[in-house]
Amino acid sequence: MKPIQPNIDVSCAIIEQDGQVLAAQRGEAMNMPLKWEFPGGKVEPHESAATCLRREIREELGVDIRIITALPPSEWSYPDFTITLYPFVCHLESGMLRLAEHRAVCWLSPEKLPTLDWAEADEPVLQDYFRYLKG
Repeated sequence: MKPIQPNIDVSCAIIEQDGQVLAAQRGEAMNMPLKWEFPGGKVEPHESAATCLRREIREELGVDIRIITALPPSEWSYPDFTITLYPFVCHLESGMLRLAEHRAVCWLSPEKLPTLDWAEADEPVLQDYFRYLKG
C-alpha cells in the first residue's frame, strides 16, 4: 500500500500589469531550483487562500496586490507530496518589487509565458489562465 503523501495548500498570484504577467524564478536553494512559478506561498491554518496570498506577496516581493478573480484550484502530485494551488488573477496596488526569495522575476506577455521552464504544478494554472483570458 502506497503511503499517504502530505498535501500542501498554496496560493499563487498571476499578477497582471500593462498587458504583461509577472513570473518568478525559484532560487537555487529552494525546492525545484530555477523553475519558474507564479509567486505565492503556503496557506497557514485558519487563513484563507486570499489572505495568504496578500501576506506572501508582501513578504516575498514587497508589494501589495488587489485580487481581481480566483481561478479554479489545481492539484499536482510530486513524488513526495501533493500540492493544491489556489490561483488568483491580481493587479499591483502599491510598492516597489524587491526579491526576498526568488532568483529573478520577469514581465512577459501572456503568449510568451509558455517559453519558460515552469514548475510542473504551475502548468495547469497557466492553462486555466489562458482559458480565463479567452473569456
